[in-house]
Amino acid sequence: MSSLQAITALIAIAAALSVVMTGAWILWRRTGNSGWVDTVWTFGLGFVGAAGALTSLGGGGDVQPRQMIVAAFAAIWAARLGLHIATRTTKITDDPRYASLIEGWGKDAPRQMFILLQKQALVSIPLAFAMFVAAHHPAPGFELRDALAILVMAIAVGGEGLADWQLQTFKSDPANKGGINDIGLWRYSRHPNYFFETFGWLAYVVLAVDVTFAYPWGFAALLGPACMYWLLIYVSGIPPLEEHMLRTRGDKFRAYQRRTNAFFPGPVRS
Repeated sequence: MSSLQAITALIAIAAALSVVMTGAWILWRRTGNSGWVDTVWTFGLGFVGAAGALTSLGGGGDVQPRQMIVAAFAAIWAARLGLHIATRTTKITDDPRYASLIEGWGKDAPRQMFILLQKQALVSIPLAFAMFVAAHHPAPGFELRDALAILVMAIAVGGEGLADWQLQTFKSDPANKGGINDIGLWRYSRHPNYFFETFGWLAYVVLAVDVTFAYPWGFAALLGPACMYWLLIYVSGIPPLEEHMLRTRGDKFRAYQRRTNAFFPGPVRS
């Protein structure tokens, strides 16, 4: 992959993600439910990633096995997470993370929300580009790296799906209303779904990084898990969610924080 091809891909990815998040903003304005923002983002990123993976760089129409693997990764990830978020969104009137910001913005909320979503498009570029460089690793045929990447993605999708199912099962029981879910994976991490989400992006690193430096662009795939970790740990994941839980659960959640790791699964602390 040449520098021109990489730069062209970055421009196309940036433009596509900007359009996706503009669509998310329009949907929010029409419905008043900011929960749809993350639904659109998930499906949009999956589509951009799959499209970039299947794009031919050599001028021919042949699609290599590695391109198919990355496109399948993007589609499976987007379908599972997107449908999960969409199902959750139909049961709420608003996402508390966005709702708090919108309330603070007041009359300026439409403009501020548009800017925020365009910022989300910007910080999502490394994720889509990680898929792109993984798909276009020049090594021919199916290699051990491909099998290992499939295993990593399977563990990630399975683990995140299990965590989401355990949380949904807990919430669906009226006896647990106002309680803290600390069963299953949630006993060992306060956010096991976020852990497995980040872990899944390592699959693209396995596909793309070549320690012989024969494919320098492959190291750009490291931006994928790094970006996802930063977003979930410091920006749109744990901070606003735990702030909401502290407001609504109080000391129950503080006790949960003291005994349970925030991100990486680990033993329960006494």
